[in-house]
This record gives sequence, C-alpha cells and structure tokens, in this order.
Amino acid sequence: MKTPSIKILNIFSRIIPVLIPLVILLTGIRLLLSPAFIRLEYSMPNFPDDTYGDSEDWLSLEERLKWAPIALEYLLIDDDISFLGDLKFDDGNPLYDQRQLEHMVDVKELVNLVLWIWYANLALFLFFVLWARRASWWLEFRNMLAVGGKLTATLIGALILLTIVSFDFIFTGFHRIFFEGDSWRFRFSDTLLRLFPERFWLDTFIFLGGFSLIVGICLWYFLSRKVSQDEE
Repeated sequence: MKTPSIKILNIFSRIIPVLIPLVILLTGIRLLLSPAFIRLEYSMPNFPDDTYGDSEDWLSLEERLKWAPIALEYLLIDDDISFLGDLKFDDGNPLYDQRQLEHMVDVKELVNLVLWIWYANLALFLFFVLWARRASWWLEFRNMLAVGGKLTATLIGALILLTIVSFDFIFTGFHRIFFEGDSWRFRFSDTLLRLFPERFWLDTFIFLGGFSLIVGICLWYFLSRKVSQDEE
C-alpha cells in the first residue's frame, strides 16, 4: 500500500481519533448483548427480585433466566415479533402485551442500526490498521490511537459523572431521543420491567462506561508512552 502524504495524514489525524470512541463504545454494547451479561447481572449482590403481585405469582430466578435471554435473542435474529408474541406463561397468559411488543420492535430496529454502525466502523478501523502497518506510518497511527484514547476517556468520564449525578436524566433522555411516545414507560405488571428492572439498566450503563473508560485510558497511556520512546 502507498504511504499517505502529509496532507492525508493530517486529515487522518482528525478522523481516526473520532473513530476510536465509536469503536470502543459500540464494542462494549455488543458485549452487553450477550446471555452471559444477563446471567452475570442476575448473580450480582442485591439484584432485586420480582415482587409484583402475590408471592405465588412472582417470577423465580429460574423463570427470569429462562425468559430474559429469549428477549435478547429476538433482538439478534431475523424472526418477526411473533417470536415473542407467541410466548405464554404456564397459566396460558401471554408474556407480553401489545404495547411491550411494539416497544421490542423499536428496540430491535435500534439494535440493528447500532450493530450495522459497529460493523462499518470496525471494518474501517481494521483497514487503517493494515494500511498503517504496511505503508510505514505505524508511528503516526499509534499517536492517533493515543489521541482517540484520550478523547474516549474524556467523553466517557464526563458521561459517567453525569450518570452518577442524575441517572434518571440520562435514562429518560436516551429513550426520548431514540423512541417515539411513551411506549418505554412500563407498568409494574409489565414483563419487561419484571425481567429488566431499573437496577439492570443502571448496571448496564456502569459496565459500558467502565469498559470504555478503561480501554480509552489504556490506549492513551500506553501508546503515548510507546510513541514517546520510539521518537527518542
């Protein structure tokens, strides 16, 4: 591959650092879209039990671990909403009402968009890695990665601080941006809320923020030191 000119490298020095936070954040989201995270979350100390209705109607841990991964699976496969709409409790009542099903359709569309953006950004990032390695601008590329790590740490650090100060503000703002209406406002009787209480989403934000912050700091610190050593 041809080594890019100084002008092109200057352009890349603006593009690549912005690409890094996207790659890191979206990779963290993809890690969260895993049954393993659901199992981990349910095993966390003081994770709230289902306490809706009479005690005999509460969802047990085994039932929640049965139904929650199925809801996640729907988001990642090509099946239509009947995949969830046909699910029933042991007493024959449907697992989800129409409003919850409509929300899950919206969530699936958002997840598909996020994954498509992740694939595209990851492919672009790998292209830059291969080009930098083969065309003798690896030192410059590592410096761009370090800047991207610094940008990631700064942005995510600010987001974590805002989440600590007002999680409800972040949570509500996210849903108002990506979803129309109030389909995401659930009743205590809704299965989605019983499977995924607010604590689940708080921990999700913490994991995503922590993962992105750690990766960003590592890129910033270690690559900055490496670039400085190589330049000496």
